Amino acid sequence: MDFEYQQMLAGELYLAAGIAPENKSVHGKKIAQKINQTPIEDRQKIIALTKEMFGKTGQDLFVTPPVYVDYGRHVSVGEHFYANMDCIFLDVNRIMIGDNVMLGPRVGLYTAGHPLDSDVRNIDQLEFGLPIVIEDNVWLGGNVVVLPGVTIGKNTVIGSGSVVTKDIPADSIAVGNPAKVIKKLGAKEKEYWEDKKAKYLAAKKASQR
Repeated sequence: MDFEYQQMLAGELYLAAGIAPENKSVHGKKIAQKINQTPIEDRQKIIALTKEMFGKTGQDLFVTPPVYVDYGRHVSVGEHFYANMDCIFLDVNRIMIGDNVMLGPRVGLYTAGHPLDSDVRNIDQLEFGLPIVIEDNVWLGGNVVVLPGVTIGKNTVIGSGSVVTKDIPADSIAVGNPAKVIKKLGAKEKEYWEDKKAKYLAAKKASQR
């Protein structure tokens, strides 16, 4: 039994230097390095490497390089997942992402934390990690940071540059540092965007005549 590794995944204090070699994070970092060195036009190779890097994925996904992980294998993503360039998955604990999730550029999902007491943090070098959950149909804008232990509910949008320190409920728009809900999403937004979509389709059809 790898005590330190099990402590890490349990969300308890652990010593990173004490994790057994076979459980360390270097393998995921190597795959991320391969992704980042792959020509951007070689889409299928990038997808294959991403599926190898993450612990679980759907069939349809794309992560635009460069991408950075700690372990990689502690990340699970659902169907139709997209992450723009420069995203960071600091997955000392699990990052669980649902279907139809979009991450803007430079989004950081940080499960890692450190004790507030300086002696425990610096002398003992103990740390911890808490899981992050992102439910279905969530869109995180560019430069959003999600901190350890946070759950973001389905259909929610997090505005660019926000720092999410606490759970955000479903069907919300949240912005700021710390991120706070400023609006609930509902029928009004659906009607507005369905109308925009209908106009787009009509214009597209007209352009093809």
